[in-house]
Amino acid sequence: MKRTLIRYKTRPDAADQNAGLIEKVFEELKAAKPAGVRYLSLRLDDDTFVHFVEAEEGSTPLPSLNAFKAFQSGIRERCVEPPLPSGVTIVGNYRMLSEN
Repeated sequence: MKRTLIRYKTRPDAADQNAGLIEKVFEELKAAKPAGVRYLSLRLDDDTFVHFVEAEEGSTPLPSLNAFKAFQSGIRERCVEPPLPSGVTIVGNYRMLSEN
């Protein structure tokens, strides 16, 4: 499994819009039920967003979702700190993520 963490901060006036776009992504994920991907998104109190994506190697269903395309459209304009993706390694996990 490939794990990626993406962190960025939105403008205060764009944070609710950004959260709404993310909610649409999760609605489409729940409807489509793509295999091989796990996805978590968090909004911090300062309008920083953190996304954690866990996907099987070679499996990238998110970019093909219409809601994800809508979310990505204009993301840089909504941000004061642009998205910074980085690979991550889980050091500890208690009942939060799959143990696979």
